[in-house]
Parts: sequence; C-alpha cells; structure tokens
Amino acid sequence: MNLPILPLAIGFFGLGTGYFVYGGVEVSGYPQSSESLNKSLGQWGIWMPGFMQFITAIILWAYIAMYDVTPPNALYMAAVAFTAYGVHWFALGLNRHYGGDARVDGYMAVAFLWISIIGALVFYEVKDNPVGILFTLLALVYISDIPASLLASRQWTKVKGYFHLITGVWLMYLTFAAVTSFALGWSLPL
Repeated sequence: MNLPILPLAIGFFGLGTGYFVYGGVEVSGYPQSSESLNKSLGQWGIWMPGFMQFITAIILWAYIAMYDVTPPNALYMAAVAFTAYGVHWFALGLNRHYGGDARVDGYMAVAFLWISIIGALVFYEVKDNPVGILFTLLALVYISDIPASLLASRQWTKVKGYFHLITGVWLMYLTFAAVTSFALGWSLPL
C-alpha cells in the first residue's frame, strides 16, 4: 500500500512562525502596542499557526479515516492537537484583530495546559521524544499564559514570550527534521 506523506512540517512551521512573531513582540515590547499592531498580530495568528495547523489536522483526520488507523496510535493525539491548537489560534487571532479582552486567554490556557500535558504523556510513552519535548514546551507556554493573561502582567507576558521563542526554535528544528526525513531520507538524532 502506498501511504501518503503526512503534512507534519506544515503544522510545525505555521506554529513556529506564529511563536516567533508573537514571542518577538512579547519579549522586546517592539513595536509598541497599537491598534495596527493588534490587527497585524491577529492576521499572523489566524493564518500561520491557525490555518496551517488546522489544514494539517484535516489531512491527518482524513488519513486516520482512509487508512483505518486503530488504537494504539499516537497519530490520533497529533490530529487532536493540530485541530485544537489550530482553532485556538483562529480565536486568538480574531480576538487580537478585533481588540477583544485578552484576559480571558488565561482561562483558555488552563484547557490548553491539559492538552499539552496529555500530548507530552502520549509522545514520551511511544518514545517520540522530540514531539514529547514540544508538548513539554507547550505546557510551559500555557503555564506562563495563565498569569500573563489573567493579571495582564507585562513581566509574565515577557516570560511567555521567551517560552514562545524557545518553542519556536524547537518547532523549526521539527520542521527541518520532518522535511529532510521525507524529502531526503535523513534521520536526525536527538
């Protein structure tokens, strides 16, 4: 059977780009907050981490359905995560674009902390340490997002920004690893 190439690199790259854009602003404080900055960040959030993760999720769900993937299979967790994180970024991007109150993101972060913990558990259990590390970093993003959002704290926002940037670097590594694995047959050690 000729299996399709899964689009993991698309999801990794989209989220990594979003994390660089948001993390850069959160850490540096530049450009200064304004309506035009929020509109720009909203667009980046919707299209890169939002759309690219969501399209990855749709393809993964189609693959799971077409090839009758049955448990146990960590691909299910990947599909759940890409779906949830993709839609989450649509909401974050729209909220930012339209000037919504970002303090509610702190409550959202509690749910996404849970999915991050579940993802880490699944991927460490199946010995996929690079993706387990990703979910661990995502958990750190959401742990810092809770006080950053609920308290509207500049200090916690900066901490979240650093976790965004660190996770963005890891996502670019995963993008590189996925592309070179499929395109060149490389196997990158960890």
